[in-house]
Amino acid sequence: MNKGILAALAAAILFGGSTPFAKLLLGDIGPWLLAGILYLGSGIGLTAAGLVIKRERSRLGPGEWPWLVGAILAGGVAGPVLLMYGLSRTTASTSSLLLNAEGVFTAVLAWVVFKENADRRIVLGMFAIVVGAAVLSWPGGTVDASWPALAVLGACLCWGIDNNLTRKVSLADPVQIAAIKGLGAGATNIALAVTMGTPHPPFATVAAASLIGFLGYGVSLVTFVVGLRELGTARTGAYFSTAPFVGAIVSVLLLGETITLRLIAAAALMGVGVWLHLTERHDHDHHHEPLDHEHAHEHDEHHRHHGNDPMGTHVHPHRHEPLTHRHPHFPDAHHRHGHR
Repeated sequence: MNKGILAALAAAILFGGSTPFAKLLLGDIGPWLLAGILYLGSGIGLTAAGLVIKRERSRLGPGEWPWLVGAILAGGVAGPVLLMYGLSRTTASTSSLLLNAEGVFTAVLAWVVFKENADRRIVLGMFAIVVGAAVLSWPGGTVDASWPALAVLGACLCWGIDNNLTRKVSLADPVQIAAIKGLGAGATNIALAVTMGTPHPPFATVAAASLIGFLGYGVSLVTFVVGLRELGTARTGAYFSTAPFVGAIVSVLLLGETITLRLIAAAALMGVGVWLHLTERHDHDHHHEPLDHEHAHEHDEHHRHHGNDPMGTHVHPHRHEPLTHRHPHFPDAHHRHGHR
């Protein structure tokens, strides 16, 4: 199986499983402060891991920093606050399944704004997920009942923007990217929560939130960035759409929440959408334009360098010569060509 697929699924499992555990902490801590601690815990943990694990790393270029800052503001500041607000006023299983909308927003933005290819299966899959989200968030006669669901959907939109901006820097070291996002978003959210007078939580709550953040936001983001690099934004978002199913299962087992007909219907619709995404195959003649960049890579069909380059994964600036060929591929860093 493609390593990008494995990375995206790993990101989904880690993030999806973190949602019910975060729900458990909301009684002891405010949603804004919890969002900050989750991200700061991921940033501190990944920074420490980066210092301990020695390896070659591709660096962020000067022109890539604006993309990363935008990703932090959208996905690291606004998104978590909206999610914590929604979690505090609805069931964790409902919120978990609504998070499928992140894949839809990610794919639509990638397709419409960033001009990434999306074929018929991707569009049909997105439609199934949207219908499932609508079934789950239907207010049932009272407008107020829909606000928590809309808050979760707002978080998904923020993360869709974040995902597309992060793809712009996905060739850089994923641990560095995730650590910077965690530290920046966490510090900002905590500062805002303290300014608003949010009470200090118990140390045990802070420690638990930090651990959840490290795994569910930090390590998850590292693997997600690898997916962006290998699969492109829309496909990675599609695989990541399995996260809410993980969250819903954990919610039922951990919190004892009821399995309703609405939950089953939404899960079925979203499952069809995810299956359509997972079974998509993209294969055609395509042309690679000359390209100069730097990232971690191995020598393969797209990396045939000359000289005494080391074997295995390594990092150095390199040039891709023009190449025309055909093989199954995703819109990764080397296949961002146009389609007719």
